[in-house]
Amino acid sequence: MTRRRLTGVVLVATVVVIGGVACSSESSPDAAAPAAPEVFGPAGYRGLTLGMAKDAALGGGKLATAPTSTLDGCTDFSYAGGPAPDPARMKAEADVETKAKELNKKADELEADPEAKPGTSAEESAESAGKSAKDAQLFADAAQASADLAGKREERDKAFAVAGGASFGKDGLRELAAPSDAKTAEGIGVGSSLMELKAAYDAKGMKVGDNGRFQVPVDGKPGWVYEFTVNGDKVGSVSMIDPMAKCA
Repeated sequence: MTRRRLTGVVLVATVVVIGGVACSSESSPDAAAPAAPEVFGPAGYRGLTLGMAKDAALGGGKLATAPTSTLDGCTDFSYAGGPAPDPARMKAEADVETKAKELNKKADELEADPEAKPGTSAEESAESAGKSAKDAQLFADAAQASADLAGKREERDKAFAVAGGASFGKDGLRELAAPSDAKTAEGIGVGSSLMELKAAYDAKGMKVGDNGRFQVPVDGKPGWVYEFTVNGDKVGSVSMIDPMAKCA
């Protein structure tokens, strides 16, 4: 008799537990549904909109508070939690930029000055030849400094594109770079194939820009274009940029 009552208790408890699980499952059928990924597109990304003011963008908390580059007067920021500024790299950029500006200013001034005519005496001719050699060296140094600056710009652009972030010029946000997990509305992101990129955007007028990147207009945003870098047959980076925006 006692054994029969215990068995009944066990059965009732089992029914209650099963019923509880069923109840819980029915009460929140969408609890485990994943959120749709945010599109990297005309509406912007992470609350950052195309052309918005720098102060407004920084006030939203989606960007790091310290810039990663100020080269050429543009100010680049990574997303919050992204790469921290590299003081050594930023100093190297500033040093190369300063040197290039100084040497090119001197070269421009020299070019604007009429060249002195060779003297008639041997001494004057020697002085003229010496000046010509110094002038030639100045032009060579200025050209090298400009090449070094171009190299720093390329390094800056690659780091910015890989990490993702926002770049600001004098009129506000001028470029928004996608992080590696973001995709456009057409499903294109880092790692997409060149074939997929062409299938998505060839019909929308995609072309190769002067900088070697694939470009296509951003819908509803006159003057703005998507830019895609391609490494081999894969998309290496995705950004939206206003090519006419000035840094400073």
